[in-house]
Amino acid sequence: MNPSVYDIVIIGGGPAAVAAAVYAARKRVKVLLVAESFGGQSIVSADIHNWIGERNITGVALAEKLEAHARGYAADLEIWDDRVELVARLARRVGESRRARSAGDVAFFSVTTKACKTAETRTVIVCSGSSRKRLGIAGEDALDGKGVVYCSICDAPLFGGKDVAVVGAGNAGLEAVIDLHPYAKKIYMVNRGNALKGDAVTQEKIKAFRSVEYIFNAVPIAITGDGFVSGMRYKETATGDEKMLAVEGVFIEIGSVPNSGLVKGLVDTDALGRIIVDPRTMRASALGIWAAGDVAAGLY
Repeated sequence: MNPSVYDIVIIGGGPAAVAAAVYAARKRVKVLLVAESFGGQSIVSADIHNWIGERNITGVALAEKLEAHARGYAADLEIWDDRVELVARLARRVGESRRARSAGDVAFFSVTTKACKTAETRTVIVCSGSSRKRLGIAGEDALDGKGVVYCSICDAPLFGGKDVAVVGAGNAGLEAVIDLHPYAKKIYMVNRGNALKGDAVTQEKIKAFRSVEYIFNAVPIAITGDGFVSGMRYKETATGDEKMLAVEGVFIEIGSVPNSGLVKGLVDTDALGRIIVDPRTMRASALGIWAAGDVAAGLY
């Protein structure tokens, strides 16, 4: 057996990845965890109430607990502080072990990271999570963190007494309005469709807020500002007219995209790009690959 080959490489640093790493380490198999950071998307949450075993906990505190748990198995678990860029299938190796000979087939993969490190492994568990969708318009990147926001629960208190825009009318957008309501003076809810899309109960709640104004059939085309957001320009889809909102914050709440590109072509994905798995085992369509967490199209 080649000692440089891992039994399992686990990709990610969120709850799914750390859980997989701890279980694998306890089985004393040769396992590598590759995580650019720990915590996953929950790290941006100011107050988490649905993490079992904790009455409430901040995202940062949860991330610290996850990292400490993983690094507590240092004797049985190797950790690379890096990000996986690509997983590729290697040519089949015959007779690598007695089990391989009896099974007739063993999957082998190479895992390449952002720092150009490479590991070989028999199996891969993809827990790479998802990333917030971006509008892809002028000013968005330059003003990210300077009035452009992707986490309302984290940053809503910073916009006390200010006018803000929320882009998106699904549940994420509705919840952003709820987070902002105690702080913002005026909230413009901007949506390319002609109606709200979120849960009916949540819609009813925000419709009672007098500080909210709805702008339907509108597509954002630019975020403006000199060092900090001062406005957002949008186009009316019915007329083609362009208009400007004078706001000091733009909250972008249009969903997320799974970070599945690193196994593109190796496994089947659904229309949203999530890795399709057997919901009982989390096994993907390709031999030797499993997926869990936000990157997977699991039942829950």
